[in-house]
Amino acid sequence: MKKEKAPVPTEPKFDFRSIKTFEDACHKIRVTPAIPSLLNGCQELIKATVAAYKLMVIFQAINDGWMPDWKNTNQAKCFPWFQVLPSGSGFSGSYAVNFCEDTDVGSRLCTDTLDKCRYIAEQFEAEYKEFFLIS
Repeated sequence: MKKEKAPVPTEPKFDFRSIKTFEDACHKIRVTPAIPSLLNGCQELIKATVAAYKLMVIFQAINDGWMPDWKNTNQAKCFPWFQVLPSGSGFSGSYAVNFCEDTDVGSRLCTDTLDKCRYIAEQFEAEYKEFFLIS
């Protein structure tokens, strides 16, 4: 009689949509959801720096270990692209963009799929507004 191997338990697949807040992202990557102290600075710059920090944590959590290989031009690297117009809201729309060769986006603020990219653009639009726009 042939013995059957016991099934190897697998971890449930990570659903990036489970990251809904900065605090969720902090929990995922196991950091305290505290903002680094930025004393004696221009308030507009502090606000943008805090937003950038939050976005970096969010991308790290949603990327779930994926890191862009900037030497590999065949690897997709997607980032949110916002159209800023002189309208009341400042952001008139958001788009997900996939660049494989050249980009002007910060290397930490990209992901490997357009789905993740669109999700981040929509779910964390407020953080992007804080980062990009002077209020």
